[in-house]
Amino acid sequence: MLRRLTWSSLSSEERRAIAERGTPGALPEELRSSIRELVLDVHQRGDRAVCAALERYDGVRLEPAELRITAEELDAATTAIDAELHGAIVAMIANITRFNEELLERRRSWTAEIAPGHTVGERVGPVASAAVFCPSGKASYPSVLAQVATPAVLAGVPELTVIVPPEPGGSGAVDAAVLVVARELGIDRVYRVNGPAGVAAAAFGTESIPRHGLVVGPGSPAVALAQLEVRGHGVDSVYLGPTESLVIADSSADVDLLAADLLNEAEHGPDSTVVLLTPDRRLIDATDRAIEDQASSLPGPRRSAASSALGVNGGAILVEDLDEAVAVANWFAAEHCQLAVADPWALADRIDHAGELLLGQATPFSVGNFLLGGPAALPTGGFARQSGGVTVERFLKSSAIGHLTPEALAAVGGHTIALADHEGFPAHGNAIRRRIQPDQPVRP
Repeated sequence: MLRRLTWSSLSSEERRAIAERGTPGALPEELRSSIRELVLDVHQRGDRAVCAALERYDGVRLEPAELRITAEELDAATTAIDAELHGAIVAMIANITRFNEELLERRRSWTAEIAPGHTVGERVGPVASAAVFCPSGKASYPSVLAQVATPAVLAGVPELTVIVPPEPGGSGAVDAAVLVVARELGIDRVYRVNGPAGVAAAAFGTESIPRHGLVVGPGSPAVALAQLEVRGHGVDSVYLGPTESLVIADSSADVDLLAADLLNEAEHGPDSTVVLLTPDRRLIDATDRAIEDQASSLPGPRRSAASSALGVNGGAILVEDLDEAVAVANWFAAEHCQLAVADPWALADRIDHAGELLLGQATPFSVGNFLLGGPAALPTGGFARQSGGVTVERFLKSSAIGHLTPEALAAVGGHTIALADHEGFPAHGNAIRRRIQPDQPVRP
């Protein structure tokens, strides 16, 4: 099942193909064009376009008044799932909360006197509004809603909405586990909407769905493209495309666990990318055999997805040594990166670009996805080079603070005048002269 590659033998075109996995430019123009048209349709026709997309793509026919999940549906969801699942949801939210509370403690408002009478700082607070997207439809992901919405709640976002596609071909029902997550977090504004149309609706606002300045949440390529499209209309969003994972392994790695973790990520979908980096050719052979054996027990769709993620899209890349593996990993900038090596902590210090680092084989991807506490909604397509995962910080903004005493103004005034004069802004300089040089003529 593993595609075999040798890093030193790859052409620049082959390396570029790997680098562009899941990025907007790598997606078919037909898909990009259709999403562009759908987003524009929602912008122009509002609820009518939202309901039309729901019927066309999800096979669900609803009136605008039926888009919002009712309070009765939220209340009934708790009794619709078993106690074990409910307990897992509560534990998951608790761990995510603890992680983000640590971040929040470090991101408080602050002031500092950097010179006598010269005070600067920041006032930190939540964004005005946010919509969190939870992928659904063919499968259900309550863990995604927990990962994205918990930080928003902790940040104190005053206007918070959940967008989630309903079960396809039905009456508009949404998985009860997703609704339980919303209820546990105290979110009562939940809409059942087609993915890309829901992103557009949350960004622009419709007759039924309020407008939001920030839309966040992972999804299919179509959803990710919709998020990029709304950015052109002044809405902030994060590109979170198809799942991608990379494992660096050496001869110390347990082959069965290595295969299990690679399959863990590969079963996400046929557009996922999973890569194994190792200097050990025999490890590749043994892992491939283990993958074949373990994949045989997966359901057909998951097995097919794994075949694409590990074959066409990803595979095993033979590197010369761990130094080259580190260089390739930083070049790839994976969403998820696991270090299955003898000393993962030492290697982690050298990985500069990854959405998350999972150190050692006792820290599998699945725990990272559900219960670890750190963000699992992470940058894809190489965006980990310049951004991180969705945490409480994503839902915060800051206002800079400044205060000068008259004496402090006098201390910086001369430099301010010099810079203003050089850049050709006389009014800037005169605003200072009138304060600290009132007897001097102002400049025309």
